[in-house]
Amino acid sequence: MSFTIAIIGRPNVGKSTLFNRLVGQKLALVDDTPGVTRDRREGEGRLGDLEFTIIDTAGLDEGAKGSLTARMQQQTETAIALADALMFVFDARMGLTPNDRAFADFARRANKPVVLVANKSEGKHGEIGAMESYALGLGDPVQISAEHGEGLSELYDALRALMPEPVEEDEDDDENLNELTDEEIARRPIRVAIVGRPNAGKSTFINRLLGEERLLTSPEAGTTRDSIAVEVKWKGRDFRIFDTAGLRRRSRIEEKLEKLSVADALRAVRFAEVVVLMMDSQNRFEEQDLRIADLIEREGRALVIAVNKWDLVEQQGGQIAQLRADADHWLPQIRGVPIVATSGMLGEGVDRLMTAIQDAYAVWNTRVPTAALNRWFEQAVAQNPPPAVAGRRLKLNYATQAKARPPSFVVFCSRADAVPESYLRYLVNSMRGVFKLPGTPVRITLREKANPFAHKRKRKS
Repeated sequence: MSFTIAIIGRPNVGKSTLFNRLVGQKLALVDDTPGVTRDRREGEGRLGDLEFTIIDTAGLDEGAKGSLTARMQQQTETAIALADALMFVFDARMGLTPNDRAFADFARRANKPVVLVANKSEGKHGEIGAMESYALGLGDPVQISAEHGEGLSELYDALRALMPEPVEEDEDDDENLNELTDEEIARRPIRVAIVGRPNAGKSTFINRLLGEERLLTSPEAGTTRDSIAVEVKWKGRDFRIFDTAGLRRRSRIEEKLEKLSVADALRAVRFAEVVVLMMDSQNRFEEQDLRIADLIEREGRALVIAVNKWDLVEQQGGQIAQLRADADHWLPQIRGVPIVATSGMLGEGVDRLMTAIQDAYAVWNTRVPTAALNRWFEQAVAQNPPPAVAGRRLKLNYATQAKARPPSFVVFCSRADAVPESYLRYLVNSMRGVFKLPGTPVRITLREKANPFAHKRKRKS
């Protein structure tokens, strides 16, 4: 069983920096601005031979009931309830503040083992601040610098004393993990990123899918900052779904923190397998939506479009068919992309969207048999031969699939640089229809066949 540790403390004491240090990656956003972290984030931490689940939390702060600050504190309280132990972090350079003392009482009432961490302890001022912390009554402070990696051996000793003895694993088990069958790979969680413009309802939809208020939501745009991953099991299939910050036009992004949030969202897209582009039903297919869809296509990810807040649309016949026609019109490069009308607030369209995600994932993994591929290729070229360039006809020989995820093909031809883009689009669209590849990126690379006479030198005149 995994040992879980929650990092708690007031805002801007370095909790996310310590979280990143322990997971070995820059997963959590870090900035000098207080209150960057809002949702709780989980990761697999490691310190020496210790392995544990680590939870980064929002800074403990007081707020009016129902306010965003109060709901951030509720997220922190949930993390504390899930944890086996707490790391209470304070800023040693600043020393103890009234908030530190108040929330030390809060940590004590949780009735969990507490490791007192004096962060930013480098230098003389840090030493003095660490000594002050004895007044909290939480034991000896562990002096560290999360940013510079100092004091981690002392932190190891403190955590080692709390954690149960590790269970020795059979070496054969590790070897078996490397021998995964295709069936076992197919059972791995599908990585899904949900992206879109601010306030499209991404977090609300994920909360509805989970059946709990796991992610902070607000009518105010820009509530989500970090890309938060949650585990979902739907009809026996595992999913790892990433909620991301809203993506605005680059010209409107001015604050450094928003730039970090956008970069985090783009990273989630690159590591996803399926990306759900969530649009607001009142303002769908705007320029920024089309830019995001184009980015997803260029990254080679399977795409599903969710038109959210469908409950606000006046219901009329033929609206879904019109949505599909609009999608093909505005996004011809991914013709046939699945589009689903949803309402995160009411829970409508959840099953349809999850089915569309699975279908898009299956298409993204498609492998076309070589014989079928070349039968199609011969017919496509015969029906619409490539145009002559500079009076010479182009010769396309045969095609083969290089890889899946997304489906990528190589066409061998006589003059690769002379084949026009329009002809490649013709091949892609034909392939989509014949092999049922709607909505997924399809890559075609041209390669010239080796000239068997190239090695022979020309005769001297």
